[in-house]
Amino acid sequence: MFQKTNYSDDLAAGYNLLAKQLDALLEGEMDTVSNLSNASALLNQFLENINWCGFYLLKNNELLLGPFQGLPACVHIPIGKGVCGTAAQSKQTLIVDDVNTFPGHIACDSASESEIVVPIVVNDGLYGVLDIDSPEKGRFTKEDQIGLEQFVEILTKHIHL
Repeated sequence: MFQKTNYSDDLAAGYNLLAKQLDALLEGEMDTVSNLSNASALLNQFLENINWCGFYLLKNNELLLGPFQGLPACVHIPIGKGVCGTAAQSKQTLIVDDVNTFPGHIACDSASESEIVVPIVVNDGLYGVLDIDSPEKGRFTKEDQIGLEQFVEILTKHIHL
């Protein structure tokens, strides 16, 4: 049984604990949808000041909505469009401090002000992206990027193609 954890005020230590929890939570589970669902729930419990977190998965050369926590979201995102599509195309993490200034931003939730998107790469190919939105401008830092990239690295061990 999973219990709510009080994370350290040290963000790096919190992300390290989060990665260990993710690894333990997903250990032995072969269903990828279940693993992505639990991963989004774990992130939603860990992260403060966010309004959406979840996954878009590559299917038919576009990003398709996957498991998430938050309000209903856009279902289809073209590669190269919006923050998610741009991060997917470059396979590089993208932090946007103010989504209203991002050219071609796709507004799924009007409350979102900032966003971080971490590509998920499995066997050298794009699998999808982790997308997290916040109602605060400038919410995501380099420390968040490092921690979330670590989270995705652990997650990829539990994605079974």
